[in-house]
Amino acid sequence: MKRHVILAMAVVLVCVSAVVAQQPAPEKTDTAAVEKIKAEGLNNSHVMEILSFLADQYGPRLTWSPEYRRAAEWASGKLKEWGLQNIYFDGWAPLGKGWTLKNFNAIMTAPVTQPLIAYPKAWAPSFRQREAEVVFLDVKRLEDFDKYKGKLKGKYVLINDLVNVQAHFSPEANRLADSTLLKMSNADMPGGSGRGGRRGPMLPRNLTLQNWDSVWTAIKTMQPNLDSATVMRFLIDREVTSKKLRFVQEEGALCAINAGRGDGGTIFVQQSTVPQPADVPFNQRKNAYDADAPTIIPQVVMAAEHYNRLIRLIQKGVTPKVELGLEVAFTKADSGFNVIGEIQGTDLKDEVVMMGGHFDSWHAGTGATDDGTGSAAAMEAMRILQTVFKQYGIQPRRTIRIGLWGGEEQGLHGSRGYVSNHLAKTDADPLSMMMGAGSGGNLKTTPEYEKFSVYFNHDNGSGRLRGVHMQGNEAARPIFRNWLTGFNDPTAQTLTLNNTGGTDHLSFDGVGLPGFQFIQDQLEYDTRTHHSNMDVYDRVQVEDMKQAATLMAVFAYNAAQRDAKFPRKPVAAPRGPGGAATGGVAR
Repeated sequence: MKRHVILAMAVVLVCVSAVVAQQPAPEKTDTAAVEKIKAEGLNNSHVMEILSFLADQYGPRLTWSPEYRRAAEWASGKLKEWGLQNIYFDGWAPLGKGWTLKNFNAIMTAPVTQPLIAYPKAWAPSFRQREAEVVFLDVKRLEDFDKYKGKLKGKYVLINDLVNVQAHFSPEANRLADSTLLKMSNADMPGGSGRGGRRGPMLPRNLTLQNWDSVWTAIKTMQPNLDSATVMRFLIDREVTSKKLRFVQEEGALCAINAGRGDGGTIFVQQSTVPQPADVPFNQRKNAYDADAPTIIPQVVMAAEHYNRLIRLIQKGVTPKVELGLEVAFTKADSGFNVIGEIQGTDLKDEVVMMGGHFDSWHAGTGATDDGTGSAAAMEAMRILQTVFKQYGIQPRRTIRIGLWGGEEQGLHGSRGYVSNHLAKTDADPLSMMMGAGSGGNLKTTPEYEKFSVYFNHDNGSGRLRGVHMQGNEAARPIFRNWLTGFNDPTAQTLTLNNTGGTDHLSFDGVGLPGFQFIQDQLEYDTRTHHSNMDVYDRVQVEDMKQAATLMAVFAYNAAQRDAKFPRKPVAAPRGPGGAATGGVAR
């Protein structure tokens, strides 16, 4: 009997030992170093000074523009001043033309005088200042265009409908509620899309009114619940919207004006559109910044309330007049570039920990919250680390690198270019990657790919960091939990398996590398500052920025000191250098 018990106990001990052996070693962190990093970041912060230079002195920083380059030269100078090494401009494609706003004015001159809140869209061409009548292109159906033929030449044309402006009964700024964070924490393994899945019917991109008869039967077979009237309405609306800009340009209008999203003086402004048919595939569409972009009609965005007034006057039989003038400067098409710098490691210096944010911005504001905050936080994190390392004689094991990305607003061009140039090439659909659909396509990696550990990104305004989107990487949970616990900020403890889309971490995640975006309080990012004329320094929250830069510094340091590289998500057949398969395990 005793012999059986002893044998049974031995079996149990062997099983327990096997289970223990399979468990990852407890995460080790240097708590003394973390406290030194926190003290420097929270008590001696330079982050708002950095941001003021980026936004007030050098903003806006439109991709390919001279302003972007001047800001990049300043930033690289600061990195050098702090003692970083291997600082350089990392080039990427595609080529694009720089665009600088020199002068713009807008005023209604009849029936009364009123200055107008308006902004030109980026890459709009110049036109001389001129007073002209305003016409409202009121079309709902394709046949409605006929009544405007020959009536738009030499006119300013309003191309979208009245905007429904509502009082703001809900606060514009919010912090993430505990219930929201709890829901994120309890999220299951994410599916394909980082934005909550595909919205609306799944329609072929080439579906048009012209090929409706030949394509609809196949669509209906695949999606029997689709209603033909709904799909037809969608196609008509898309065709009408697409034709408006082509029509006003063909008719010789002076300028196309639309009401931007936003109200109360806030206008959301991005880039000009090249008039082209709605069915042109995404990857074949011309952009206004392209080296071979065709001549396009000037395009202006106007404040909703001022835009609505012009329409109401026209609907009452009054012909308003507006005086507009736009002067811009274009630069010759050239490649874009990122700003790269690093603190070199020691025994594991060939392995890389990276952090960053995108350096480019739109032009109506100064690029403070999108993404001057991310760039400033990453720069400040590097300054904090370098200061602590020098002061206390600490050395990181891995190289810690910063990437300030260009061309994010045009499609993650800078970070995708960096990944393609240095880490891995993929033929995955760029649009799917930007929306957080994860990796896919054929992958060809470089030797640097195996040496890369992890990337951390900051790009959702000035809100406080509340945790991390783990991008479906369950192996990251115990590591991040240990780091957040050690950071000891009770407001930053949330870990979610959820994907999140639209930021530069996707360029890394899309090729199977650990790339993470922090969970942030949105504050008034979507309601006030994101891509708007109110994207300015004054909308940034100081204490939130101190916390964000310091947490990024701690994460980068902890990742640099780990015995192993950061774990990667399991993949079916990851490819090693040269594209060779290495087996379906997390590395």
